[in-house]
This record gives sequence, structure tokens and C-alpha cells, in this order.
Amino acid sequence: MIIPSIDLIGGRTVQLVGGRVQVFDGGAPMPWLEKFSLAGEVAVVDLDAARQMGSNRDLIATLCAVRPCRVGGGIRDVETARWWLDAGAARIVIGTAAERALLAQLPRDRVVVALDAEDGDVVVDGWRTRTGRTVEERLAELRDVAGGFLVTFVEREGRLGGTDIARAERIVAAAGGTRVTIAGGVTTPAEVAALDRIGADAQVGMALYRGRMSLGAAIAAPLVSDRADGLVPTVVADERGTALGLAWSSHDSVARAVDLRRGIYQSRKRGLWTKGEQSGATQDLLRVDLDCDRDAVRFTVRQQGPGFCHRKTATCWDDGPPLAALERTLRSRVERPVPDSYSNRLFADRSLLRDKLFEEAGELADAESPADVAREAADLFYFAMVRMASAGVGMSDVDAELARRARRISRRRGDRKPPAAEPVP
Repeated sequence: MIIPSIDLIGGRTVQLVGGRVQVFDGGAPMPWLEKFSLAGEVAVVDLDAARQMGSNRDLIATLCAVRPCRVGGGIRDVETARWWLDAGAARIVIGTAAERALLAQLPRDRVVVALDAEDGDVVVDGWRTRTGRTVEERLAELRDVAGGFLVTFVEREGRLGGTDIARAERIVAAAGGTRVTIAGGVTTPAEVAALDRIGADAQVGMALYRGRMSLGAAIAAPLVSDRADGLVPTVVADERGTALGLAWSSHDSVARAVDLRRGIYQSRKRGLWTKGEQSGATQDLLRVDLDCDRDAVRFTVRQQGPGFCHRKTATCWDDGPPLAALERTLRSRVERPVPDSYSNRLFADRSLLRDKLFEEAGELADAESPADVAREAADLFYFAMVRMASAGVGMSDVDAELARRARRISRRRGDRKPPAAEPVP
């Protein structure tokens, strides 16, 4: 798969040739992150921190709160590594400092070891110093404590000359089952597919920024099909992972969907079609995931309009889980108030809503039987979701917050908070 890369200097998105000569300035990174995250995790590299010439820490932490990022640059000790993991980095990338003693103190599945190689030799100090060690030697030393490897072919970095697939295949074999990401020279979707076939990901920067590679085409490149028409089944899901229905995709339809960030599919009869052009039930495309065999794809979308199904239901089976249906109802009450609606009464009377939240939380805490706990939890969920709807917060926002907390590795005690002081008359 493709791992798009955002390199930062002074808060701006840049691209360097050979790690030294800046040839591209893409401005603020957030628009790039929003675009690139359709592919999944995005690599964010703090070049200032890597060169010990400052830091983009606060900016990158903001990016981590928005989309899954694997963060690299300047992570040289366990305290910095833990800070980034607590800040929400999906993974961290450690370069020169990657030694067994450091890696043993960190969760293996969230640590990628970066090895920069020039003509097969590992180089350090900003690619200025040869270590006399080969990439294969370092892979053998660290493959049982690293969650992944990022191997950069320095002599090809930023030059758009293609990568070395044969060399990459030898590196994957030497990694012994630990996932490898290859960077340096990857220029075409065909190379992304070739690397995927040998079990490696492709980290790409320059080719995307220069328009030599379409992100959509790169995401679609590894797809395979056993059908005569080349189509692959496509599960369409909402932001919370609920399946809305089944469609079909081709390489062209996936590429177009990603480039336009819309729900676009390949009909077996009508060709390319954009969901909702006639019905208004359009889709904002949020992410594309290929399955493990690369013969099926999942589109995660934000569904607009009456629902996914032509029968105006949320899914092609029914209206979806009850909490999702409740969320849609409350959102509609905010947009189009209904007379005598209790939800609208709560929207208008914040004091009443506050009292009900306290009341239902207490009743849930005191409930004893499983049936009572379920009943009181349902009451509390309703009032909590009223509060969320009034603030424009959806369940997917809560999911994102829970996911962010789950990425922390430092845990708080969770003791009672001191009681609030009584207001002074």
C-alpha cells in the first residue's frame, strides 16, 4: 500500500532532493493531510527536529488529533517517544537512536525503525556519515523488537527515477516477517503494486506533490480481480463502520473517487456512476481500505441525504443500529424543530437537560439488575446524545476521541475529582 509523506520545515510542507536541496514548498500541511489520509496512515516527518534546528511539535500534534499519523524526526529517547505515543501518533519512527535497549521500553507494534541506505550501506547524521553496516545486518539485529522498518534508498530519494524492486525484495526477506516500508524513488502506481506484491509498503512524497502519481491510482494499484470484467466488490460503510450496502469498483472508479473525494463506483451495466447525483444521497469519501487479499475494498463515507438505499433507508437492509437512528433523528430535530418534541424542549432548556443528565447518571450508578442497568444506560445515552446533537457532535467524534485515548501509553489513576467549590453569593 501507499504511505503518503508530509515533510515539515518551519511549519511548511516541503520536499528535498537527496535530503539536502529543497525543491518544493507546499504551504500548510493540513490540506495535504486531509487529502492523503484517504489512503490511511500518513507519514509526518519533522525535518527541523531531525536536524536539531527547531521543532514542529505543536503543529504535528494537531495533525495527529485529526488523522492517523506515523511521526518521525528527532525521536532519540524514550521520553520523547512516549510523548508522541501519548499525543496520538499512530506509530513513531525512530532512526539513529533505534537500539534494542530503547525499543524494549516501547510498544513494539507502534514503533517503526528507519534505516537510511546509500548503495546498501546504512548512513546517519543526515545521510552524511557511512556506518560501515549493511541494511541486512541492522534488520537482523532489530527485527524481533521493531514493529516495522522504513528503508530509504538515499541515492534515489526525491529524484523521481523509480525504485529498486529487486533490492526491496531482498530487504523484505531479510526483515523476516516484520513489515517493511520502502522510500526513495517510488514514482508510479505500478511500483506501488509491485512492492505490495512482495509484502512491502511504499512511502511516497515527491511523485505525489509533482503530479507524477495520482493518489487514487496508487491506492487502487494493488487491487486484483478474478472476474472477467475486472471489478471488485466494494463494501460501503459509514464513519462508525456500519455497512450501508455493496457496490462494485474498478481501478478507474477508485482512482476517480479518491481524486474527487466522492462516492464513485463502477456499475456492472451503466459504467462509472456517482452516488446521489439524482437522489441527493451523495457521499463524502473519507477513506479507502483494501482487504488482506487485495480482491475487495471498503469505502468509508459520510452519507448525505435520505440514506444509502434507493428505498430511502439508511442501509440496504434497514435503518441501521438504534443509536445511529437516534442520532439521525436528533440531528433532524436540530435542523428542523418539531412542535411538542421533547428533544426540542431539551435543546431549548439547557438547565432541564443538565438536571436530567445528573438524574439519569445517578440512576444508572444505583441500578442493580442487568435489565435495570440496560434501561438506565439507554436513558443516559439519550440525554447525552441530545447534548451532543445540540453542540454539533456526532458519535463518530466520540469514537475518534476514544481511539485517541486508546493510543496513550501513559495512564492516569482516575481518582475522584475534588468537589467543586460552592459559588460565592
